[in-house]
Amino acid sequence: MSSRFLLVPALTLTLVLAGCGGGTPIAEPAAAPAPDPLDTATTEELYAQAQEEGQVVVYSFTSRIAAIEPVFEQRFPGVDLLPTDISSTEQIARLRAEGQAGTGGADVAYLSDAPVVLTELLDEGLLRNYVPPRVADAVPAEYTSPLVANRLSTKTLMYNEQAHPEGPPVTNLWQLTDPEWSGRVVMVDPNVRGDYLDLMTEIVLRSTEMEAAHQELRGGPVVLSDGIETAGEQWIADLYANGVVLVDDTDNVNAAIGLRGQENPPIGFTSYSDRRDNADEGWALQAATGVVPAPGIAFPALLAITRDAANPAAARLLVDLLMGDDSETGGPGFEPFYVAGDYPTRSDVVAPADAVSLAELGAWEIDPQATADARGDVADLLLTLE
Repeated sequence: MSSRFLLVPALTLTLVLAGCGGGTPIAEPAAAPAPDPLDTATTEELYAQAQEEGQVVVYSFTSRIAAIEPVFEQRFPGVDLLPTDISSTEQIARLRAEGQAGTGGADVAYLSDAPVVLTELLDEGLLRNYVPPRVADAVPAEYTSPLVANRLSTKTLMYNEQAHPEGPPVTNLWQLTDPEWSGRVVMVDPNVRGDYLDLMTEIVLRSTEMEAAHQELRGGPVVLSDGIETAGEQWIADLYANGVVLVDDTDNVNAAIGLRGQENPPIGFTSYSDRRDNADEGWALQAATGVVPAPGIAFPALLAITRDAANPAAARLLVDLLMGDDSETGGPGFEPFYVAGDYPTRSDVVAPADAVSLAELGAWEIDPQATADARGDVADLLLTLE
């Protein structure tokens, strides 16, 4: 392998436009769309047009969008919200196919996988940004451009707190490569879901920190295998060699880790916010804090108006609703996301009482451009390990 990864010791969430994922050439960036009068229209003006439109279609990477449907339709009578729950990976493929065919499907895209969305879909002109005027001053600039984000989500190390009442059973990522955890680390296959590929890519980008963590745990440097160039790559190779269990659905990960009554449950990477389902599902999921060098990643949940939106006024009303109201909890439009493990981008929304702060969690915030530049090579590495 050539020297292909830029080692980044401290990355922040800088949302940038240029670039492409995995070194794959893409078309020249599309020209920025002309200003749209709807972007500065009042809610009353938008609603008047939305009533003529009659509906708004949203593709969402989270099933929680279903809880927004009655809220939206009560707030805006006569305008139907039609939600489709679809993973970001599938959503990106559908948006591209619909864009190429010129057949608009969604009006609003709610998706993660920022490294692809921000460096490819946006450059290809398939999405446009809309920042509701009323929230512009309440959201830091890094979360309003080039696309607005209503929260940060996570892919982080989770464990069964019933089986481990004293806290996380590991404190260092390298422990997951020990025989004790052979066949007992679970996650969605990174070559199936982009956000898990982003997690693996971040571990490679943070190889300096991975090296330091190895020194701390083992008392010596990482020994690189043939064809492996960085500590992060070596950790991935060791994890796969230790029998990591790869599945195709997050719910399967959550159940494997969190199901109550297990004597020796696995550990794994999933969304911290999935802990919200503990009571309903009989789980005991908990986020692992104090893990060196980090337990996982945090990344933006992005909102965009699609290029071919058939219902542009209603689309803006939906984005506005999903950004939350001026209350400390974000109100009904943000309620499904007001849970521990989701981090609102609005500075005036107070975190839930039982939430671990992002600083306490210690997750790395991804740099979408750096991730986009490296993740193709990381995907290639993963294929050699399966």
